[in-house]
Amino acid sequence: MKFSSSLTLLNAKTPFLLEKRILLLEAILEHGSISKAAKAVPMSYKSAWDAINSINNLCEKTVVLRETGGIGGGGATVTEYGKNLINSYTVLQKEHSKFLERLTKLTDFNSGNLKSLQRFTMQISARNQLLGKIEDIQIDNVNANIILKTKSNQRLVSSISKNSVENLTLKKNKEVLAIFKSNSVMISNNNLKGFSARNKIKGLITKLNYSEVSCEVNLLVDDSDVITSVITAESAKELKLEINQEVYAIIKSSDIMIGN
Repeated sequence: MKFSSSLTLLNAKTPFLLEKRILLLEAILEHGSISKAAKAVPMSYKSAWDAINSINNLCEKTVVLRETGGIGGGGATVTEYGKNLINSYTVLQKEHSKFLERLTKLTDFNSGNLKSLQRFTMQISARNQLLGKIEDIQIDNVNANIILKTKSNQRLVSSISKNSVENLTLKKNKEVLAIFKSNSVMISNNNLKGFSARNKIKGLITKLNYSEVSCEVNLLVDDSDVITSVITAESAKELKLEINQEVYAIIKSSDIMIGN
């Protein structure tokens, strides 16, 4: 018996560089295409897009630059920042493997003293997880408004309870995650002045994925953050959504959760 595990790098306690994602980045570097890279790993084209969105959202700088295309998917380029991540992960993975080898040699698996260990992981179903820094916290007797600034210099307002601020030990300049579900993101082709939702973010449509009843919309915000929205297919057609169209993502402050 021996110890074996893959190396995962975390950002704000959220996995953003896993072994399979590194393989995806290496494949993009080799093929210059998301669709070809997805086949090489292998993973589905949708999973590859989701992985790239997650990496780009959670890193301080853009890792993969994408060019939208037709059915084939379009091109993709790994940035210098992304190449450095790949190289760093490779070095860390080698040291990680050496550590596991030493741990295996030091462990007596037949002594009966080795207890079964179970690793618990929490997976969040919310599609959108944006890294941001707290600019301000406005608290009353019950609730609090958390004002965040994202990598794309967008301000997001999250309304949470006063107790949550204390439990999460939130304070100014702390890096946190703004977490919200894709079906909480409304899409509009204008900024809806006077609309009550606190968060209105302009972005460029990079992907439209239709099903019989719904449409998944990916918005690229200032080449940094990706926001995913799921609306009805009927609404998408009424809005006449197209790739490279500028639209607004509208999110209520009460729909944005905070994680750290």
